[in-house]
Amino acid sequence: MRVPQSIAANEDSWKIPAWSIMAAAAAFVLVEYYVWLVLPNGRQPIPLGLRIYFNISWGVVAALYFLMVGYVSKDAPRRAMSARFWMLLCFVMPGGIGAVLYFLLRAPLVSRCPTCGTHVQNDFHFCPQCDYRLTASCGNCFRTVRNSDQFCTRCGHELAIDHLPARLRTLAD
Repeated sequence: MRVPQSIAANEDSWKIPAWSIMAAAAAFVLVEYYVWLVLPNGRQPIPLGLRIYFNISWGVVAALYFLMVGYVSKDAPRRAMSARFWMLLCFVMPGGIGAVLYFLLRAPLVSRCPTCGTHVQNDFHFCPQCDYRLTASCGNCFRTVRNSDQFCTRCGHELAIDHLPARLRTLAD
């Protein structure tokens, strides 16, 4: 497994990088330039309403394209995925197909085990290296349960007989 980039979960500045915002603004301005200065020099004049429609819609689409590539560049390392590969795929695939593929195929978020420091996916119940219990789960069907639940919502198993670790028991209180 690749080593994920560590970013604080409450940090909002990581979502879209500055270079992506600059590229999106430049793409929007280039579309403005093309629609208002280059396109009118053609043979047939385009009606003003249609020109405004194309100006806004194509400018927004171009800007969103660069913002999406920027988002993927920051989100992929958090999930231990190759940022270069997914950025290239999002940039090259036409019509946003690369971005759709990214969102369909992206891996879950990765965090560290508090005991041994191994990178584990956030949906793991136990650390694969040290068997540390990461989340509360049913002892019968091993589905995730809330710390305050008395019975499993899937199989009805009584959770009190599973002997939750002390750290999870204190959270439930």
